[in-house]
Amino acid sequence: MTSKSHYPIILTCLLPWTSSKANEYEYGYQLYDEGDDRIRVEANYFRGKIDLTDESTFRFQLLNDAITGSSPTGVLPGGDQPFISDLEDVRTGILAALQYSIEDQRIELELSKSEESDYFSNGISLNYEKDYNLGNTTLALGFNYLDDVVKVPLLDDEKKDSYDIFAGVTQLLGKNTVISADLTLGYAEGYLNDPYKVVQRNEDFVIAPGISVPIVNIYRENRPDIRFRQVLHQETKHYFESLKGTLKAAFRLSNDDYGIFSQTAELEWRQEVNDKLLISPFYRFYNQNSADFFVKSLNQLNIDTPADEPNGSGPNYSADYRLSSLQATSIGLKINYEVNENLSLSGAYEHYAMEGVGTNSAPPQAYPTANTFSITAQIKF
Repeated sequence: MTSKSHYPIILTCLLPWTSSKANEYEYGYQLYDEGDDRIRVEANYFRGKIDLTDESTFRFQLLNDAITGSSPTGVLPGGDQPFISDLEDVRTGILAALQYSIEDQRIELELSKSEESDYFSNGISLNYEKDYNLGNTTLALGFNYLDDVVKVPLLDDEKKDSYDIFAGVTQLLGKNTVISADLTLGYAEGYLNDPYKVVQRNEDFVIAPGISVPIVNIYRENRPDIRFRQVLHQETKHYFESLKGTLKAAFRLSNDDYGIFSQTAELEWRQEVNDKLLISPFYRFYNQNSADFFVKSLNQLNIDTPADEPNGSGPNYSADYRLSSLQATSIGLKINYEVNENLSLSGAYEHYAMEGVGTNSAPPQAYPTANTFSITAQIKF
C-alpha cells in the first residue's frame, strides 16, 4: 500500500486540526433561529492551533453564545397553563488541549469548562491514535468525563456525571476513498431531568364537601437517573477525479435504555469550483421512536400525587417533545473560499425541520423549524 502522505485530497476531508503544520486561528459567528418568537441563539467563538515543537501541539477554543426566545414546557396547548416559557441566558466556555506525537502515535489531553446562569460543566478527555499499514489505517481510542451541576429553580443544586468511551478505525482504500467507523458507549447518572420541562394532569379541586371543580395542574418531569447509550457511526468519502468533487455518506445508529432508537443518514457533496472555491450542498435525515416514559399528560398514568422533587425513581414520565417519536430533515449549503495561503473564509446556511410521527408524538406546535447561518474566518501562518 502507498503511504497516506501521497493523498493530499483525502487529507483535506479529515479533521481540520490535521490539515497542516502551521499555526491556525479561527473566528466564527453562528446564528440559529427557529422564528415565531421561538429559540434564537447567537454564538461567537475563537479557536487556535499552535505548534509548540515538532512533536507537540496546543489547541484552544473560547466560546460565547446567547439564547433568547421561548420553548415548549410540555403542557398541552389551548389550556390555562403556559404552553411555552421564555428563555434568556448567556453561556461562556473554554477548551484547552495538548497533543503529543511521536512517529505513528498521537495522544491528546483535553480540558473544558463552561458556565451558564443555571448550568456548570467541567470536562476532561483523553484520546489516543496509532497508524498502521504505512499510515493507511488509523486506530483511535478515547475517554471523556463531564462533571455537571444543574441549578434547579426553587430546589437545591443537582449533580450529573457523564462518561463516554470511544473506539474507531479509519482506512484508506486507494488514493480516492477513505472509510471510517466508530463506536461510542455513554453512561450518565444523577439529575437527568430538564428543570424547565413539566407534565400536566387534569384534577378535581375540592372547594367544599361534595363540591369540586376541574383544574389542570403541572408537575416536574421525572426521567430515570441513569442512562446508558450506544452509538455506531460509519462514514465513507470518495473523490471523483473527473468531477473534482468528493461525496461523503454517513450513517449513525443510536440506542439507549430510555427506549429510544434513532437513525441518521447524511449526504454531502464537496465540489471544487477552482483552486480557491469549494461549495458543499448537504442533506441529513433523522428518525427516532419515543422514550418508554414519554407521555402527553399524566392522565395516562395511574399514580398518586407526583413528587415535588423527582429523584429518578419510578414511575418515570416526561412530555418533552425531544423524547417523542419524531423525524427531522436538514438541507443546506457550505461555501469555503481561500483568499490566499494564509486566509480563508467560509459560510453556511441550513434549513432544519422537525415533525412528530405516530401516536407517541407531541402536539404539532411543539416541533421547531429553524434556519442556521454561520460565517467563519481562518488565519494560518
